[in-house]
Amino acid sequence: MPDWKLPFKIYIYACGEGLGASLHRTQIINDKPVEGPICFTSGQIKPTEERHGESQMEWLFLVWALEKLHHYSDGTVFDVITDCNAVKSLLNMRTPNRNMLRLQIAIQEYRGNMTIVHKSGNIHKNADGL
Repeated sequence: MPDWKLPFKIYIYACGEGLGASLHRTQIINDKPVEGPICFTSGQIKPTEERHGESQMEWLFLVWALEKLHHYSDGTVFDVITDCNAVKSLLNMRTPNRNMLRLQIAIQEYRGNMTIVHKSGNIHKNADGL
């Protein structure tokens, strides 16, 4: 049985071929916490998005993943795990350009409940296969 007091974890990954996300929840099995998947989702990158750099792709994908998994993350505490350290800066940009401002507005409702965690690409493999 999942421990509903612990935060959800959303693993995200964006690359030139597509987007992937996996939603996980920690369960207690034999008195030990074990993380297990709840769902997986993936998508293709639109031709207009192919010209974006890696950081902007990860920011766009963060918004995409939050919209896809909204029914899980709405009103709950959750962690977003990404292999792109620049995603953390999106929340704290003081003078964002027009595109970054749109992304900030899109994730505004999650600000108090969401923690963005950087995990090195070598060990961040949950969403890579999608």
